[in-house]
Amino acid sequence: MSNLFTISPSPHFKSKTTTSSLMFGVLIALAPAFLFSLYFFGIGALITTLVSVVSCVLFEYLITKYFLKQKPHVCDGSAILTGVLLAFNLPSNISPFIVIFGALIAIGIAKMCFGGLGCNLFNPALVARVFLLISFPVQMTTWPVPIESRTSYLDAVTGATPMALIKGGQKAGDITTIANLPSFNEMFLGSIGGSLGEVAAIALILGGVYMIIRKIITWHIPVTIIATVFIFGGLCWLINPVSYINPIYHILGGGLLLGAIFMATDYVTSPMSNFGKIIFGVGIGIITIIIRNWGSYPEGMSFAILIMNAFVPIINRKFKPTRFGAKK
Repeated sequence: MSNLFTISPSPHFKSKTTTSSLMFGVLIALAPAFLFSLYFFGIGALITTLVSVVSCVLFEYLITKYFLKQKPHVCDGSAILTGVLLAFNLPSNISPFIVIFGALIAIGIAKMCFGGLGCNLFNPALVARVFLLISFPVQMTTWPVPIESRTSYLDAVTGATPMALIKGGQKAGDITTIANLPSFNEMFLGSIGGSLGEVAAIALILGGVYMIIRKIITWHIPVTIIATVFIFGGLCWLINPVSYINPIYHILGGGLLLGAIFMATDYVTSPMSNFGKIIFGVGIGIITIIIRNWGSYPEGMSFAILIMNAFVPIINRKFKPTRFGAKK
């Protein structure tokens, strides 16, 4: 009886690509951004990332083994990736206890409650980020200043992010009077305040190019999101440059690149067809600009992705991929 085969319906398509290879491919793509975060935030970036990864792996192992009574598959890299992405959405000076709590939310509620890898409706790391933002608003919006915070951790020097400065200018009625707004070059190279994954746009772009070349992701979602933000944000800026910022700031500032390249492209929570991915990306871009320009919160990428995650089943039902073997 132990030699019985499990037979699944045809077609049978064999590929060398595995879940582990995809997950570790994304981790390799995140390596440049992680190195930049270590340079700018020092020991805080390392502690936050390690606590997040270890907690996610541990919670997935315990829940799978003792609650679901299944064989743990923590070696597939999915829990490690969730831990890294969660850390990239957090300030480097945040308390480890908050990070552990976030890992429990990401793995226990957003992932395992739906049945584990491949079954979750929402991106686990983003669910945890939004939950922590609501539960610990002060700790989640206290951002260390890069370089100045490298030698400290919980007592790091803090400052405002570019998006927070812009939101302050909008509330004042004139963004042209904003002081200390970083240049495009500073935002591109990463010497700005924010979460671990908000620094160094160049590092995130390099990771995205790597994943597209390796065919880990396709261009449809990240390019569509960035293009939509640029067009929609640019129209607002052209109509009223006193109230709305240059769209380049929207692209380089905040978590837009991290979300567009690494979060929105999650296999489980994004559409299957290429046209569906474009619709998905357009929706994320529009919602992000709406929240940033007219909402009370300076960021909007996390909420936009989670909202569009909820529409993925509808998008998949309406826009199905080409059937295997059919002519395109």
